[in-house]
Amino acid sequence: MSLRKFVGFIHPRVAVVIHDLAMTALAWWIAKMLRYTFNPGEIVSFQALEFPIVLVIQGLILRWTGLYRSVWRFASLPDLWNIARASLLGTVTVGLSLFLYDRLDGVPRATFLLYPLVLGALLGLPRLAYRFWKDSRRELLQNHEVKRVLIVGADRSGEVLSRDLRRDSRYAVVGFVDDKPSLRGASINGHPVLGRFDQLPDVVREAAVQMLLIALPGASTSEMRRIVALCDETGLPYRTIPRLEDVVAGRAQFNQIKEVAIEDLLGRDAVELDWTSIRETLTARRVLVTGGGGSIGSELCRQIARLGAQSLIVVEQSEYNLYRIMQELRADFPELIFEGILANCGDHVAMHKAFLETKPQVIFHAAAYKHVPMLQAQLRSAFRNNVLGTRTVADLAREVGVECFVLISTDKAVNPTSVMGACKRVAEIYCQNLNAHAETRFMTVRFGNVLDSAGSVVPLFRQQILDGGPVTVTHPEISRYFMTIPEACQLILQAASIGKGGEIFALDMGEPVKIRDLAEQMIRLAGKKPGTEIPIVYTGLRAGEKLFEELFHPLENYSATGHSKIFLAQHREVSWDLLQALLNKAADATDVFDEEELRRCVSSLLPSFRWTEVAQPDNVVSIRRTNPEKSE
Repeated sequence: MSLRKFVGFIHPRVAVVIHDLAMTALAWWIAKMLRYTFNPGEIVSFQALEFPIVLVIQGLILRWTGLYRSVWRFASLPDLWNIARASLLGTVTVGLSLFLYDRLDGVPRATFLLYPLVLGALLGLPRLAYRFWKDSRRELLQNHEVKRVLIVGADRSGEVLSRDLRRDSRYAVVGFVDDKPSLRGASINGHPVLGRFDQLPDVVREAAVQMLLIALPGASTSEMRRIVALCDETGLPYRTIPRLEDVVAGRAQFNQIKEVAIEDLLGRDAVELDWTSIRETLTARRVLVTGGGGSIGSELCRQIARLGAQSLIVVEQSEYNLYRIMQELRADFPELIFEGILANCGDHVAMHKAFLETKPQVIFHAAAYKHVPMLQAQLRSAFRNNVLGTRTVADLAREVGVECFVLISTDKAVNPTSVMGACKRVAEIYCQNLNAHAETRFMTVRFGNVLDSAGSVVPLFRQQILDGGPVTVTHPEISRYFMTIPEACQLILQAASIGKGGEIFALDMGEPVKIRDLAEQMIRLAGKKPGTEIPIVYTGLRAGEKLFEELFHPLENYSATGHSKIFLAQHREVSWDLLQALLNKAADATDVFDEEELRRCVSSLLPSFRWTEVAQPDNVVSIRRTNPEKSE
């Protein structure tokens, strides 16, 4: 059998042990020989059991320190630390054993000073040499696939990223850019800091960079927008690592390279919350969420589960959405008492049974139809779900003594121009006025669009870009407020903790974003050029659609609250008897599908809302508001 075949039969771990024992014997011999070179007249002698004792003890210590659990291919500082520990501990143990064996006969004391140094070198150098050889060989084999990358951000995250990339043969780090004056001319992990952020286009050209990696997890949204704009100027592909809040929330892994998402540019800086008051509202409480399988509802469920609710009841009319959130919550929170109820929140019999059995203490009513153009020709369905469904759940909450009821509303309820907005405004009015006739604290939380929610513009644009365009925008000047789903849900929970009852809370949505700018940015993030590679087509405003949204009615006289991101709209009372009578009439009209009567009821509830039939391009007749007044 050839030597190569024989070696192939040896397990790699056995080969490593044989190597280390051979190095141990060699180190002991070299240490003694070095000692005797200083006194050449003395005779070098070895006792019969001297080498066996050294090999057995040192071999056991090497195994105990965990050296054989590592792989030479990835030898690093922890392995060198294990070798150093094993060498020092082995020296002490071998010395004691030889002292007990023959009182160190023939073993000079200087041997114990030389032995750990020689052993550390003989064990460590082959490992480092093997790793260097493997890395060099792999780099040579795949050199044509290696991308020259520049890391944007030379802070701790950039330094860690550069170290991680050493193990990835696809990338070769050429350096960093950073604005910190203290880093000018510095070198990090052997890679130079080549300039400031605003010098990025010049640095890219001079260093022949092929890709940019943004390592700024703590950057504010405005800073991130600036960096992305500079990256766009270079024309190169760019990636980023997750934001700190995403890592903390478990939505991403640290230093995981990913594409820059629109959320990174439209999200806002992290909000400071009073988690103590939020936990006091939810911890050890029985919480019910309607529409718990939707975009907002499912995120509310996740956050409520994390905050230690006693039990969580999810009401959802979509079988698939309920199944999905049940599977997720049971996997992530096995200790949570969870119940899923497949029902429409407007089904009084089903909801009454659910309330009696589960006895909820806190309710978040997120169930609603929300697609503005679709609902524009579906008045009965919109009113039945968004108004009568809310009324059913709210009345039952009062009946069973729920402590807190939160209605999730929308900025489209302010000066509504659409059926969806009008129905949500009626639901707001009902909850506001019901508060005065109940022990339950009824409150409303109003906010604008959330990024990546079902049916929103972001996933629509993303799909249109994937399909090669065109991207459709209704109007060049149309704008909307945006926030991320997690942030919206956190502020909903905060509002629930500070509400006393009867309030309408509006979330600070930051600055409105032009949908045209959003479309262009998403196209650029996809690596395409807006207007040329992916055209943008303006289709005209749809019935019921506004150019811009409002968070408050002019007569609501909003004021600040204890939280900087939450505002309070002044309560406007409506005659309770008149409100009940109109809703009863509207419910009767819904039962017999009398949309004309239903329109009259909505007009009575919202005097500023006017109806006009307009023919749509697809021959669907919709309704819109005209000649708005300034009061309801």
